[in-house]
Amino acid sequence: MALGGGTFITQNKVLPGSYMNFISASRIATSLSDRGYAAMALELDWGVDDEVFTVEVSEFQKESLKIFGYDYSHPKLKGLRDLFKNIRTGYFYKLNNGVKASCVYANAKYTGIRGNDLQIVISVNVDDDTKFDVETYLGTMKVDSQTVGVAAELKSNEFVDFDTDATLAETAGTPLTGGTNGAAVTGTEYQKFLDKIESYSFNTLGCLSTAPAITNLFVQFTKRMRNDVGVKFQTVVYRTEADFEGVINLQNKVTDDVNEAALVHWVTGILAGCAINKSNTNKKYDGEFTVNVDYKQTELEAALKTGKFILHKVGDEIRVLEDINSFTSFTDEKNEDFSSNQTIRVLDQIAIDTAVLFNTKYLGNIPNDASGRISLWNDVVKHRQELQNIRAIEDFKADDVEVTQGNTKKSVVVQDVVTVVNAMAQLYMTTVVQ
Repeated sequence: MALGGGTFITQNKVLPGSYMNFISASRIATSLSDRGYAAMALELDWGVDDEVFTVEVSEFQKESLKIFGYDYSHPKLKGLRDLFKNIRTGYFYKLNNGVKASCVYANAKYTGIRGNDLQIVISVNVDDDTKFDVETYLGTMKVDSQTVGVAAELKSNEFVDFDTDATLAETAGTPLTGGTNGAAVTGTEYQKFLDKIESYSFNTLGCLSTAPAITNLFVQFTKRMRNDVGVKFQTVVYRTEADFEGVINLQNKVTDDVNEAALVHWVTGILAGCAINKSNTNKKYDGEFTVNVDYKQTELEAALKTGKFILHKVGDEIRVLEDINSFTSFTDEKNEDFSSNQTIRVLDQIAIDTAVLFNTKYLGNIPNDASGRISLWNDVVKHRQELQNIRAIEDFKADDVEVTQGNTKKSVVVQDVVTVVNAMAQLYMTTVVQ
């Protein structure tokens, strides 16, 4: 990361940047950045190796064959369809790295078993018998056609790289063979993904692994990034207790003949795509998997008390019980409000937007004098007013924000008070009958 960030206890930071704490106010009883960005590591039959690749929702719908090796409606893309229902951009990493399929005429563009479904068809051109029509098929679909005199004239396409030294001859179909998905994925591959994704900005990270060693790796990564680096996102893991506001502990098992943690796709999507003034509480599951929702009332109550994100059955529909994270160790400084994902989305928005504001406009540019601090105060107040206008926070007053000089001439301290709005979740009604 180029600039410093994270939380602070004392004003002793070395790197220039933005350091922010969020705490609960004591109680008597005890321009906004976009959302819709998700990141996931996947085991794939086709695709870019050893690097993070970006897919927009329109690209997924129109170019999934090129990107993932299967058309948009293919059963193998069911999870990604669930994910893209609610996000605009996905950052993906192919965990497995196997062998490319090949034949005498070409090599598959990427490693993986999908390359074995490629074949090269060569025929003499009907208009010029000195030339050949060279066609590339993926399954029964023709994905490329070129007319050339010799192999040296062939241009690589989106699926194969041609052997330009080959001797062309008529063939009804020469298949590419030998493509593999590689050895079983280990923690090493997941760590490579986390190392690479660290420099990207996204709202939610999804982990499809069911292995505790891997899910805990994601939990520790999330804690480090949020607390030490200052990068604000949440992570969805399957049946992993974390007791942390940045981690969602998903409980529901998928009963189809796929990865039992496949619901992580949809949950990652709804969390990434949810607006800061909205909640996923009671959101209807509109995905394609068969989800186990066989829970008793007492089990649902216990799930909420222990920080478990769970879907349940409401009539003939499956819905999110409550939009919560795994945080349960409430204190006076960090109370139960921090277990609400809607609260965390608002606080993360404040952290991200304020850091961007400071790092782009003020850092190294504006003097740390009274006028400079007034300018920063004005910008912070305007941002909080925008949050109030969209009903993400309430009861905000300009004097809730205070900007002062820090312990050094280079540092500036912002203190503000926000009251986060949450969606209605419980109704208590007393009716007097006369």
